[in-house]
Amino acid sequence: MKRAVYPGSFDPPTNGHLDIIRRSSRLFDGLVVAVLENEGKSPLFSVPERVDLLRSVTAGVAGVEIQSFSGLLVNFLTKVDASVVIRGIRAVSDYEYELQMALMNRELSEHAETIFMIPAVEYTYVSSRLVKEVCRLGGDVSNLVPPTVLSRLHERLNPASRVR
Repeated sequence: MKRAVYPGSFDPPTNGHLDIIRRSSRLFDGLVVAVLENEGKSPLFSVPERVDLLRSVTAGVAGVEIQSFSGLLVNFLTKVDASVVIRGIRAVSDYEYELQMALMNRELSEHAETIFMIPAVEYTYVSSRLVKEVCRLGGDVSNLVPPTVLSRLHERLNPASRVR
């Protein structure tokens, strides 16, 4: 059985993330979507909230499980019996950073392989940071996130507004 891990902050999960999750799930026997516990950042949603959101939006995707982790990714790979890391690449700047991470993971564990996936064209510019910023300023992000996430974004960022 070949398992992969798709790690990230997912704050919030976007349609770009879902695109990578759906496509990755067809390539492997199991896919663990791993929410990084990084208290160094100031996330909009807590780790349990992000795990719940991801469970909600991936409920119909076969072979996907949602977990959280902290520490080294290679240790988490061992814990969940996976050897492949999935990373989404939107631009050359993503590649440069992700290449460094992939090489470090391989240095730490000779069994860690990284697969870079390019999201669907309509999501190549989408980032969680951009979605939060646009939503905070009152812009329409309904085509960038699943409806459940959109509702939670509006509750958190614009409590007086209504989802369209």
